Amino acid sequence: MRKIDLNGAWLLKSLDNSKTYEAVVPGSVMNDLLSHGAIDDPFYRDNERFSSEIASKDYEYTREFIVEKEILQYNYLVLRFDGLDTLTEIKINGKSIAKTANMHRVYEMDVKPYLAAGLNKLEVTLFSPIQYITKKQKEEKLWGVEDAIEGYPHIRKGHSMFGWDWGPQIPDLGIWRDVTLLAWNYGRIEDVYVTQDHQEKEVEVNIRVKVETDSDKPLSLKVKLTSPSGDEELIKLEDAQGEENITINVVNPQLWWPNNYGEQPLYKLEINTSNEAGILDEKNINIGLRTITVKHEPDQWGKSFEFEVNGLSIFAMGANYIPEDNILARNSKNRTEQLIDDCVEANFNMIRVWGGGIYPEDYFFDLCDQKGIIVWQDFMFACSVYDLNDDFRKNVEQEVIDNVKRIRHHASLGIWCGNNEVEEAWVYWGDMPVDDYKHKADYIKLFEHIIPELAKELDPQTYYWSSSPSSGGGFNEPRNPNEGDMHYWEVWHGLKPFSEYEKYHFRFCSEFGFQSFPSMKTINTFTEPEDRNIFSYVMEKHQKNGAANGKILFYLSENFLYPKDFDSLLYASQLLQAEAIKYGVEHWRRNRGRCMGSLYWQLNDCWPVASWSSIDYFGRWKALHYFAKKFYAPVLMSLREDGSDVEIHVTNDSLSKINARIEWKLRINNSKILAQGSVQTEVDHLFAKQCEKLSLGEFLSEENKRKTYLECTLFVNGEQTTVTTLMFTKPKHFIFLNPELTYDVSERTDAYEINVSSQAFAKFVEVDLKTADCKFSDNYFDLSSGDSKTITVKKESLSERLSLNAFKDKLQLRSVYHIS
Repeated sequence: MRKIDLNGAWLLKSLDNSKTYEAVVPGSVMNDLLSHGAIDDPFYRDNERFSSEIASKDYEYTREFIVEKEILQYNYLVLRFDGLDTLTEIKINGKSIAKTANMHRVYEMDVKPYLAAGLNKLEVTLFSPIQYITKKQKEEKLWGVEDAIEGYPHIRKGHSMFGWDWGPQIPDLGIWRDVTLLAWNYGRIEDVYVTQDHQEKEVEVNIRVKVETDSDKPLSLKVKLTSPSGDEELIKLEDAQGEENITINVVNPQLWWPNNYGEQPLYKLEINTSNEAGILDEKNINIGLRTITVKHEPDQWGKSFEFEVNGLSIFAMGANYIPEDNILARNSKNRTEQLIDDCVEANFNMIRVWGGGIYPEDYFFDLCDQKGIIVWQDFMFACSVYDLNDDFRKNVEQEVIDNVKRIRHHASLGIWCGNNEVEEAWVYWGDMPVDDYKHKADYIKLFEHIIPELAKELDPQTYYWSSSPSSGGGFNEPRNPNEGDMHYWEVWHGLKPFSEYEKYHFRFCSEFGFQSFPSMKTINTFTEPEDRNIFSYVMEKHQKNGAANGKILFYLSENFLYPKDFDSLLYASQLLQAEAIKYGVEHWRRNRGRCMGSLYWQLNDCWPVASWSSIDYFGRWKALHYFAKKFYAPVLMSLREDGSDVEIHVTNDSLSKINARIEWKLRINNSKILAQGSVQTEVDHLFAKQCEKLSLGEFLSEENKRKTYLECTLFVNGEQTTVTTLMFTKPKHFIFLNPELTYDVSERTDAYEINVSSQAFAKFVEVDLKTADCKFSDNYFDLSSGDSKTITVKKESLSERLSLNAFKDKLQLRSVYHIS
């Protein structure tokens, strides 16, 4: 197999303009135009409005390449595009060889008749997605979300590129993945499928290899499996046929586990074909030995929905993932690795890849394999009506085949899901015409027959779920809280208080969320000083969820005093978001066994914006992500208040029984202790337990409630792990004293250590660096008078090199006391 890399330098021009630009493939039109200063940054202020004009044009990418004479002697010459976005025509030496209409597919085309020895010209014409969907929508109206450009369900392109209630309308276009010319005679490895049969202390690894053979020529097939310890198992077939099934028995296997449940050992599988002249083709993949399934079975509460890994039912903890940049060319492995590392640091064990974006790159799944993050993978359909005509069906079927084959070997892959919220939309949203029987039938055909049948054929060992949320399909109560998975939005969209979460014991909550603004550092990147008001024209352009700014202020009025300035409002919004999600997660984790999953909306942003994310576009952690590190900890202490009674719960999601000691202190705002005690108990592994119920009515008159708080400290197996406080009134009514926060900084070779102290009760202490960025080991914590907390900042996480004095000068602290 010869591979000629056609990435790199290309030329780009608009078909309505003769000016030509140097371009980079993989890449995109907008990224190339930006790099040349031909367009302004679409993320700055209201520049998004110019994107429609750019995406309404047609463009042409061209490059020349040399084909050696010997290459033309191969039997097969195939041009492979791993990603074309989206509507294209491909020409070689002026002759049209193919047209494409799906950014989610891989395209291979026979180019042997079109190539010549020496210089060849490759042209890719990109047609405007906006013009296409506008024309299609006039021919047949398909319903989609109102925040996107109308007509987007007609095209197999990432929906959110046309806009969403957190994303801009920037439908970029381009050659977004690799381009390669492949040449071979025979022996190409067409497909590798790996299955596992787990027995006690042994795993049977079955490898099915499909090879392109020539009956007149001998072909050898070699399969080698290397363990994480370096042990090798080699099988060689001297006369391989078109399909071979090879079995390797692994004794005492090293099992792959999700984050916080064990290690992530990976076995290297190397496959190659050869003849007397040498290697013809090769394919290398990493696999993890594990079983993952979803238990959806009748029980005392309804019907379960829980992930079972290697026979253990785990509580899924994580968030929903969207594309990392609206301009896909700016994505990178390093950027994704940082995001996945942030998930691991916040104790995630799962990410849901949302169905309105794109199927992630191979390196995304590699990273999740390596770091123990289970992937819930939606197929790319969301919140829309689809017309299942013959062309659409064939297009989607190949999309499913391409992506299932590409992704299925990954240890991290936990579930295939047909779509996001399409079933729920048909049943509850009231946007679809009630007499649209054709498209409703199309839904059943596509998501409950065509896609699952392909998934069963291509990847039967991975669980398929028709929609999220769902109770099992067939338009049968997809919001049933007692069956399947649930998306819950009454807190936020419904303006219900945080306590509303406690009314529901969802089996698995795969979406729920609460918005906040990003930090001032992020807002400074897209605004001018006059824009820095949440109701300004520019700030509202970077708020895609209708009345969301008003909703933030509503919840603010319910919980906090009105902030004194713009920056304090940003801080308060992040506290609201973090407290809301914490309330739901802690409730569901207290009910482990009945509830078995919490994936909040959303992990990340695709541009700088007010949204539901816990990490903003620039990778800056909001308060929510620091909270997630605590409420997703394997051992969680949570407090549930009921008037003057407080329940103390410990949820143990570790694999070992723990000895838990809880010291509690009832304090007033100057931190004087009114009452105290301790609780000693054992908590079994994978179990939630109420450890104590305190009745504190004698201390909590109406007046005292406004200045009294409970502080609980958890010790696990003798080691202090967490401190949690609870107030008996809303923060806006609590009588905070000035905590007079102080800090000292000491320097180590690799880090700075910040020791923070308080002179009174301080709630949600935020540590920040003016202008510079860094990662704090902890943040948004509470302090009582006389207590201190040490925060570590690794020097490698700093966005700029700082001396000790410069670091001290940039530090700033605040708490709820400082909001108003």
